[in-house]
Amino acid sequence: MYQQFSSPADRRLSALARHLEGSSPSSTMDPNHTISASATSGSDFGGSVFAHVVQAPEDPILGVTVAYNKDPSPVKLNLGVGAYRTEEGKPLVLNVVRRAEQLLVNDRSRVKEYLPIVGLAEFNKLSAKLMFGADSPAIQEKRVTTVQCLSGTGSLRVGAEFLARHHHQRTIYIPQPTWGNHGKIFTLAGLSVKTYRYYDPATRGLNFQGLLEDLSLAPTGAIVLLHACAHNPTGVDPTLQQWEQIRQLIRSKGLLPFFDSAYQGFASGSLDADAQSVRMFVADGGESLAAQSYAKNMGLYGERVGALSIVCKTADVASRVESQVKLVIRPMFSNPPIHGASIVAIILKNRDMYNEWTVELKAMADRIISMRQQLFDALRARGTPGDWNHILKQIGMFTFTGLNTSQVAFMTKEYHVYMTSDGRISMAGLSSKTVPHLADAIHAAVTRAI
Repeated sequence: MYQQFSSPADRRLSALARHLEGSSPSSTMDPNHTISASATSGSDFGGSVFAHVVQAPEDPILGVTVAYNKDPSPVKLNLGVGAYRTEEGKPLVLNVVRRAEQLLVNDRSRVKEYLPIVGLAEFNKLSAKLMFGADSPAIQEKRVTTVQCLSGTGSLRVGAEFLARHHHQRTIYIPQPTWGNHGKIFTLAGLSVKTYRYYDPATRGLNFQGLLEDLSLAPTGAIVLLHACAHNPTGVDPTLQQWEQIRQLIRSKGLLPFFDSAYQGFASGSLDADAQSVRMFVADGGESLAAQSYAKNMGLYGERVGALSIVCKTADVASRVESQVKLVIRPMFSNPPIHGASIVAIILKNRDMYNEWTVELKAMADRIISMRQQLFDALRARGTPGDWNHILKQIGMFTFTGLNTSQVAFMTKEYHVYMTSDGRISMAGLSSKTVPHLADAIHAAVTRAI
């Protein structure tokens, strides 16, 4: 008899154990035993055991770039993937990142040994301070456990698997809409995913009343995913007053907030301003989780640098939580990579380099804000029907244009402008040179239907 397992990971291990026992040598000792072809085996020894595997669809976001790369048009424009581009349309490596890397290269004492399961200790400590504030009582009271993970995606997955094993309520509410990967991450981790209203297509703003109504109906203990700032894909954030109402509702209902912070400093240009929502929830003494990514704000996309922080009631609880998070990480990726985390640690601990980073970070945020203004002005100059003020009101890397699927398809076919089918565009992919082309495409798409 097998023990009954409650967590998704344990159930998967139990199933694997039964499978291995069923295929043990003892099962093949019977001379009359015959082996029949399974659903995964080829028709003969020359066939592929994977012949039944069907072609999977392209990722709806990354697939935009695949289509873009196949287009030979010289005027093509990729506004799909959320990665910063310069005014010249080139990827950017921050000067402060290059300086940090050079310091790492020149340090002959550095080795390439494995990091601990929780990652680089200095990186974890500095990441928690960046997220919660250097004077955070939660940090001072050692109520925060922070572990290095594989960017924001990995941080979300580790946090989700921990919750699936150890939280009494395995339902998570995510905003509608949200980043396309959220639902998959939480479902595969073993959580039940439900949605709450967030975006109002009529106003192209926040459906605040719908948000409050849906969360008020959530069961006690349910997990709530919150975008710390620069909501993806809409660019619509609550005001500080609305955040306070959300906090009061979540605490009064006994819900557990899980923040996804992918754009700290990248939205407004201020690291502290973009962390205010998270810090409001930590200041009340309650528990919460936060997933951090350094992909956008340090441009470390391919380095996969992130952190998961869990704020607990006491230091003792935080210590025990960390011990269990390590059991999630060990069989998943064993321990995280050292290079990207070392870059972050060098920048965060050196005052001059930190200040240089904040200047470069604000320059990126300001360029995106400038692109919003230029696109708005270009549409107004063309007399494009509709109210486009939401382009200015939304914040961060993305704008939810309000364009429908057929309009997006028209723009791709006729103007070689690539974006996700929901009308989301990456403002970071625009430049002063390409704004007129995009404005022409939007104008044509909108007016052709009138």
